[in-house]
Amino acid sequence: MRLFKKTNINFLGVRNRWYIISTLTIFVGIIGVAVKGIQFGVDFKGGTEIVVSFDQKVEIGAIRDALGKVGLEKSELKSYGTGSGVLIRTTEQEAGAAVSNRITDALRQGFPARKFEILKEDRIGPKVGKELRQDAIFAVLWAFVAILAYVAIRFKFSYGLGAVIALIHDVFTTFGVIIIMNGVIPGLNLEITQEVIAAFLTLVGVSVNDTVVIFDRIRENEKIYRSMSLAELMNKSLNETLSRTVITSGTIFLVLMVLLVFGGEVNRAFAFTMVFGIVTGTYSSIYVASAFVLDTKLHKEVKTAKAVAAAATK
Repeated sequence: MRLFKKTNINFLGVRNRWYIISTLTIFVGIIGVAVKGIQFGVDFKGGTEIVVSFDQKVEIGAIRDALGKVGLEKSELKSYGTGSGVLIRTTEQEAGAAVSNRITDALRQGFPARKFEILKEDRIGPKVGKELRQDAIFAVLWAFVAILAYVAIRFKFSYGLGAVIALIHDVFTTFGVIIIMNGVIPGLNLEITQEVIAAFLTLVGVSVNDTVVIFDRIRENEKIYRSMSLAELMNKSLNETLSRTVITSGTIFLVLMVLLVFGGEVNRAFAFTMVFGIVTGTYSSIYVASAFVLDTKLHKEVKTAKAVAAAATK
């Protein structure tokens, strides 16, 4: 199936403009991280997190007062999902389910006429949280190393480097957006959790798949159109794979939108991360990975020409 039968878009002719846009996007993300900081979930920070659903809406202030009576007044409280859901998080560390029991006892005593149920409960120790943070960072880094090795072996080193730079662009851009948007959209918790890390790793796999398809077409066309300039050949390859890129990314995007809207609170952070990541991943395959390979080869050609000219002069 081809959405576009024959296109002749000069993708790489405007790559410098997109370099600037990419740089500005990453810069905005860095500012967001510097201003807001990284908000880790209980997975990486340690503590106890409980999601409670009441039969009727209860004010956050009243819940805080109830928790204050058992020494948990510093707990973090957020609305969760519908108006009757509340997320309660504390960094208090006690053996077993002692903290959870204190929270539920405080709610029963504070709201005897209200029924509630525990939708979710997580308990993570500080040492485990630190180990999970380190493991998450190593997982992303090893993914980059593995992809660099794979693409470099299958194509050339410049292709592998271009693919990894595009992936770093995707992760940094999406990470910055998550930091900035956390707390902005009601009902959307975008703290850094294991689900968000899973979304980043999934994004890396999906993005590099599209990049490899484009690189493969470039390699095929290099054998067929030997007299064509490199920029023309790469533009031709990008136009030939455009339908495949749009169909693949588009179908994934639609599925993720359904998951974002109807998938429930647990899946929303994953879906949001992937929705934005699919957009940046599709864009970076063209304007970061392919553009980097083109500029690298053009730079080598200029450098070789200068060396030949210098040798002829001598």
